[in-house]
Amino acid sequence: MKDIFIADAHLYDPADANYQALLNFLSENREDIGTLYLLGDVFEFWIGFRYTVFAPYVPLLEALRQLRAAGGKIVFVEGNHDFHLGPYIEEVLGCRVLPDGGIVEIGGKKVYIGHGDLINPQDRGYRILRRFLRSAPVRVVARILPPDWSWAIARCASALSQKTHEAKSVRWAPEDLLENHARQRFAEGCEAVVTGHFHAPLLRRIENKTMISLGDWIDQYSYAVYENGEFSLKTFKTGDQ
Repeated sequence: MKDIFIADAHLYDPADANYQALLNFLSENREDIGTLYLLGDVFEFWIGFRYTVFAPYVPLLEALRQLRAAGGKIVFVEGNHDFHLGPYIEEVLGCRVLPDGGIVEIGGKKVYIGHGDLINPQDRGYRILRRFLRSAPVRVVARILPPDWSWAIARCASALSQKTHEAKSVRWAPEDLLENHARQRFAEGCEAVVTGHFHAPLLRRIENKTMISLGDWIDQYSYAVYENGEFSLKTFKTGDQ
């Protein structure tokens, strides 16, 4: 059995190539996955209602249900596009949800997993926005709004988020941020750090410890694997590659 780590698929339409690729990947690997770690922004947008799910995500939710039925576990870290994951993800799918990431034990090793949006302490504006969006009042309002309204608002916010993400990548070098963050976690006793958010696939050994940035599942189809005591960074080959 192997553990799989995926982030930043930003799934939107089941007809999209990256959506189909993820469904194919999960189908091909369903019997071999011990734990699937989804490290945020798997959905382009998700707010967790109790009895309602967004129709475009039904195929993925069914693939995750099949993975659970095959004996696999799922750990979901909330991202900046999918948060307030709610009772469906936790209660129906049986996922373990870590809103801010955290330390998990994998193969006897302490591994820090996170989306990566909190790595940069200088990005104060985002931190304020993040705290507001995840607050209890916003959670209540989001679940009162009709799902169609939430979806429309989220699409506008996503377009703005993409522009600011590109600007921040120029202002702050992702590799420096990732390494500084990893060294902090290593000092706390972690043997590996796995994050997403930056859409930059990277595996680096630092003092016999492992730092991984997952890249994305938009056009890179990059993911990490933990198997036989080792981490590796791989690419899923689609029919178009």
